[in-house]
Amino acid sequence: MSMQGGSGPMQTDTAHATGQGQLDLQALAGYLAAKLPGLGGEIHARQISGGQSNPTFFISYGDRELVLRKQPAGDLLPSAHAVDREYRVMAALADQGVPVPQMVLYEDDPAVLGTKFYLMERLDGRVVHESRLPDLTASDRAHTYRDLAIVLARLHSVDFASAGLADFGKQGSYFDRQIARWTKQWHLSKTREIPDINALAQWLPHNVPADDRTTIVHGDYRVGNVMLHASEPRIVGVLDWELSTLGHPFADLAHTQTMWFITPNEYGGVMGLDLAAENLPTREAFEDTYLRAAGLTEGLKPFHLAFALFRFAVIFEGIAARAKGGSAASANAAEVGKLSSTLAARAADILSNDKSFRA
Repeated sequence: MSMQGGSGPMQTDTAHATGQGQLDLQALAGYLAAKLPGLGGEIHARQISGGQSNPTFFISYGDRELVLRKQPAGDLLPSAHAVDREYRVMAALADQGVPVPQMVLYEDDPAVLGTKFYLMERLDGRVVHESRLPDLTASDRAHTYRDLAIVLARLHSVDFASAGLADFGKQGSYFDRQIARWTKQWHLSKTREIPDINALAQWLPHNVPADDRTTIVHGDYRVGNVMLHASEPRIVGVLDWELSTLGHPFADLAHTQTMWFITPNEYGGVMGLDLAAENLPTREAFEDTYLRAAGLTEGLKPFHLAFALFRFAVIFEGIAARAKGGSAASANAAEVGKLSSTLAARAADILSNDKSFRA
């Protein structure tokens, strides 16, 4: 999801058929008039382009600027597009030192707009989708990555029980469950044989580290899913919480670090760049910042990075499968899907010195 802030004309959405990419504005206006007294003026909406998840709209109503995020229309898997979970976790984090948009309301009655939805205040800021941060100054790049690491550490430090999220996911054995889930997904979505993915699926469940902490995890924490201040190198909002749950914090940390194993041309990563020249941190320096902020002394093991790349490889293979079937949402889905074998090979490279891998 992209929630770029800033000014600009809002265009009235004249579509009244409820569904993905459309809103019944008359129904929404009547609903908001009852739920948010004091609103006045004409309602305007503009869909935020891009994304393969929940349809998201800027809503302008008088002097109030909001963001509406809803489930897509049609049959959905039971756990997919869980806008209720997104709303719940961001509402719970409002006073926990983690920058999130302010939640306004959640509606679970699909009769209003056709699917469940929620509203939040619109943030003013920038979303940068390339991990190299090309539009920022060299100094701001370093500060942004420092804040990226510190904010993640703050998230993992939240007492999830005190925040009302004790039942937000299962506690313990996170990697065991995740490996089983993504291995099953691999077998359901594969379009070809990829020996490296098969080897990883065999090795990972037998090499899960003994450490079994539980924290809130974001699930897709990276540069493209945070909003930066409009002019300062700091995060004002962490976005896209649809994969959030309770889990192991190093799953988040390793996922963020996959960008050091992906080139700019592949998926907006930083692999192959002259990091010093770009004033970007090395993967190890980013991790050190996180560990200091989290009060930890031991960081990621090769297992964590291999798992993160394995998971990403299976996700990309799913995109490839949808592209092959003609149902992918992104125009470049087929090209992106090719990354499954590339990332699996890089995960295998990480484990190449481990004698138990491919034994």
